[in-house]
Amino acid sequence: MSTTALPASIDDTVARLVAHDYVPSRELATTVYLALRLQRPLFLEGEPGTGKTEIARTLATMLGRPLIRLQCYEGLDLAGAAYEWNYARQMLEIRLAEAGGASHQALATELFSERFLIQRALLQAIDPHQPVAPVLLIDELDRADEPFEAFLLEVLSEFQITIPEFGTVKAAVPPIVVLTSNRTREIHDAVKRRCLYHWVDFPDLQRELAILARRVPGAPRALSQEIVAFIQRLRQLDLYKLPGVAETIEWTRALLALDAMVLDPEVISHTLGVLLKYQDDIAKVQGSEAARLLNEVRDTLRGLGPA
Repeated sequence: MSTTALPASIDDTVARLVAHDYVPSRELATTVYLALRLQRPLFLEGEPGTGKTEIARTLATMLGRPLIRLQCYEGLDLAGAAYEWNYARQMLEIRLAEAGGASHQALATELFSERFLIQRALLQAIDPHQPVAPVLLIDELDRADEPFEAFLLEVLSEFQITIPEFGTVKAAVPPIVVLTSNRTREIHDAVKRRCLYHWVDFPDLQRELAILARRVPGAPRALSQEIVAFIQRLRQLDLYKLPGVAETIEWTRALLALDAMVLDPEVISHTLGVLLKYQDDIAKVQGSEAARLLNEVRDTLRGLGPA
């Protein structure tokens, strides 16, 4: 894989992200630039659907680097995240060695060599034999159990993992590390101290329009304005799960598939399942509420004047 140089400035970071259809805020672009320049992990918190995971994918594409993703979940441990020993192969080796009369000392040394080591995402990312330092995405860290965070500290500070039976594996060139959290629980300060932190918020109307223009370039401008303004208004409601930018993009594609040129209460009610994922939220917005919100949106757009 052919790599490209790191951005030379914050403006260069913005321009290169936008060139890959990621429209960042100035604050996010600054944090990304500093993380790349200082070789520090980037820790992103925010609501689901605000583009936290996408920044890692975009960086990998932009810099021409492989993306290694560790999806966190409850019960994730070192064997699932970093490495484990190939016990089945080790047992076979023991039987073959015993049949051949090999010494126990030589066998013990051989059993914990690299050929019996199964690499998981964390170890893959810092493998010194990697031809190119990858982008390591540790996604939704808040889904993992709190004790798992202790496993990460050595990786985040030293870009290395100590394996008791084998030794220390250290990256020849540090990977670019992006951690995300939807903040369903607090992440320990020890993890945050090792990272540059940024809260990824929902975009304002103009930036969300710019994102939509990049992601769904075929959408008419008038329809895009109504869609974004309607979703911005939805986010002001007391909903269980607010729609993110990902839902904005998906809803626009759905409306285009239905040949909708403008929003109307009926098409909104029929397609709310694209935007909202809980029945209580859908019931709250359907029917007369959708019509009321749409009228508010159109009043707002008229007040803004021509695009």
